[in-house]
Amino acid sequence: MNLLKTLAALSSMTMLSRITGLLREILIARAFGAGGMTDAYNVAFRIPNLLRRLFAEGAFSQAFVPILSEYKNKQSEEATRNLADHVGTTLVWATVAITALGIIGAPLLLLLVASGLQPDDFDAAVWMTRLMFPYIAFMSFVALAGGILNTWSQFKIPAFTPVLLNIASILASLFLQQHLERPIYAMAIAVFVGGLLQVAIQIPALLKIRMMPRISLNPLSGLRDPGVRRVLQKMGPAVFAVAAAQISLLINTSIASNLAEGSISFLTYADRLMEFPTAMLGVALGTILLPSLSKANVGGDTEEYSSLLDWGLRLTFLLAMPAAVGLATLAVPLISTLFQNGKFTAAAAHASAQPLIAYSVGLLGIILVKILAPAFFARQDIRTPVRIAVGVLVATQLMNMIFVPHLAVAGLALSISLGACLNAGLLFTGLRRRRIYTPKPGWALFFAKLVIACALMGATAWYSAAQVDWTAMAHQTLLRIGALIVVIGVSALVYFGALMAMGFRFRDFKRTAR
Repeated sequence: MNLLKTLAALSSMTMLSRITGLLREILIARAFGAGGMTDAYNVAFRIPNLLRRLFAEGAFSQAFVPILSEYKNKQSEEATRNLADHVGTTLVWATVAITALGIIGAPLLLLLVASGLQPDDFDAAVWMTRLMFPYIAFMSFVALAGGILNTWSQFKIPAFTPVLLNIASILASLFLQQHLERPIYAMAIAVFVGGLLQVAIQIPALLKIRMMPRISLNPLSGLRDPGVRRVLQKMGPAVFAVAAAQISLLINTSIASNLAEGSISFLTYADRLMEFPTAMLGVALGTILLPSLSKANVGGDTEEYSSLLDWGLRLTFLLAMPAAVGLATLAVPLISTLFQNGKFTAAAAHASAQPLIAYSVGLLGIILVKILAPAFFARQDIRTPVRIAVGVLVATQLMNMIFVPHLAVAGLALSISLGACLNAGLLFTGLRRRRIYTPKPGWALFFAKLVIACALMGATAWYSAAQVDWTAMAHQTLLRIGALIVVIGVSALVYFGALMAMGFRFRDFKRTAR
């Protein structure tokens, strides 16, 4: 398998997902602005989305994929299929139970994470939380299907799946919201419908590879399978590993709800832009690396294991460093061009740009964590990332106490950024100490060239952006989009041109998994 070609294909699907996601956020910003009701929707969606990441995606995938890969390479086809059936039964019924509890306890959950909402906004958040909680059960099946398909090197459907949620949200913001007494409820309805669509698209792909899980009506039947118990044992620590970042996010949401009105929305819009390069590179590359690293670990090929990591890290630095510089220097142009329209004002654009700049500080660290953590998960070592993640959670909240009083909502983003850098540094140190990863020669020169190219690109982006009053062009949408495209295009040309002049060739990054 050509990993670079696979990464390009997966990143293109991820780009489609992020573009439609940005369009969704643009339409939400235009229709609802950055007020109390938008905060209510963001909080309501964040709770089931958090639990999805904990139980249905992050922790589950980290525990399930390495064990499934082991079964696929060492056990019979029947044993592998039985594992998928039993894991699917356990996961789906567990998330159904969590969903029922969440619907009942929605008011209490919201009191814990968003006590600063106004009464009317709080009531709306409770209603939307209850409607969107089944999204967890839908995504549990999607995560199971994604783990299976990725292990069979079928990456496209899992990467495309989030597009369906975005399409449902786009249609709801355009055609449904104006027909409801509370227009923001349309977005919660879209999440429910989008979840159903995401489940439906997995089924043909699973049938094609003859790995469609058969969900038993007995919720406890899967627990008799030793493979399921192994997945659950790995999931326990993995939940804490994923939870550290997500708990920090929930704490930040609670803090933001007590800052100026709209602070949650400012942080959310900045987060959406930060997630664009994170998903296109970090998530996509981590998705590709985990099955390949698991296979190398099962085969005892330590040289291939280290080589895969080195390739992933070089690609990360090559693409994440300019992305971070771009987000920092073009924060106001990006926010203004994408979101400033309708009820989203110039003041909101400047307010959202501040946390985006803070996020750019830690973008490289955020992406590196998604590359380095799978190096432990593939070896079925969940505990090391857990210990690191818990320590980072504590450090992040200590930094909040320092930064938030001075930087408000931007201080929250800065704490997350610095915490991610600390997390990446500790993961890297752990890999080196255990001699799991040995850097190949040439890193010092490679990094020096990247710094020079990024400096030239950053200067170009900053100077070019300064020539335009971005927030004053609110009613010149096409002109502003055109100006942003030119600035980004020229900056990218300077970056890659400088690299080419210093001897970089993209063929040097080709990589084929054994």
